Amino acid sequence: MAAKKMAIIATKGALDMAYPPLILASTAAAMGWEVQVFFTFYGLQLLRKNLDEIKISPLANPAMPMPVPMPVIVSILPGMESMATMMMKDKMKKKGVASLAELRSACLESDVKMIACQMTVDLFDFEKSDFIDGIEYGGAATFLKFAGDTDICLFI
Repeated sequence: MAAKKMAIIATKGALDMAYPPLILASTAAAMGWEVQVFFTFYGLQLLRKNLDEIKISPLANPAMPMPVPMPVIVSILPGMESMATMMMKDKMKKKGVASLAELRSACLESDVKMIACQMTVDLFDFEKSDFIDGIEYGGAATFLKFAGDTDICLFI
């Protein structure tokens, strides 16, 4: 029997949205599945060399658990995004959750094909030197050739 195939489209670059595509891709690959992830628009941030700029925002994120209830207005204060990011990263570390860099490395080591959307690279004037090694560049047609023949296709 042929291995299952999973295609993921990663469109978000915020910390809370960075984890799902990388966790799902690395888990599926560990299960022997063939996996491709197409990183487009803000999801392209997950392929950049420096992941330090990936943050989480409490603004417009009402389900985000906070240690104490906070009014929405507090979310717009200067420094709240950095504080929320620091708190989330600290909590993840304490709970033993892999970092984004670790998950991304696990994907690469497990032969997850990671495709940077060439249109988005061009749109935002990125250089290939901005991105990690081991990825491919392609357009929607490149990804759809694989996605059209998968068992599972996710848009995150």
